[in-house]
Amino acid sequence: MIKHIVCFKLKDNSKEECEKAADVLRSMDGNVPLLRGIEVGVDFLHSPRSYDVILQVVLDDAEALEAYQQDAYHCSVVKKHMHAVRESSVAIDYEI
Repeated sequence: MIKHIVCFKLKDNSKEECEKAADVLRSMDGNVPLLRGIEVGVDFLHSPRSYDVILQVVLDDAEALEAYQQDAYHCSVVKKHMHAVRESSVAIDYEI
C-alpha cells in the first residue's frame, strides 16, 4: 500500500477558500476508483509555517499511484482547481 500526502498553501487562505479547496479534494471519494482511502483536513492554527489544506490518499501500489496521477477526474477537476488556487505545495509518497 502507498500513502500519498500533499500539503497545499493557498493564495487566498480565507476559511471559505480553504473549505472550497477541501471540498474539491473530498469530491474524489467515489469519483476516483483507485482510492482505497482519503482524508482531507484544513489547518486551524495558521502559524507562519502552516500549510492550509492537506490531502492524504491510500492506493494499492506504485502502479496505482501512477494511474491516479493520470485519472480523468483527478486531472480535469481536482488538479485543475488546486493548480489555480495554490501558492505552493509539498508532497510525500511512501509505503505503508
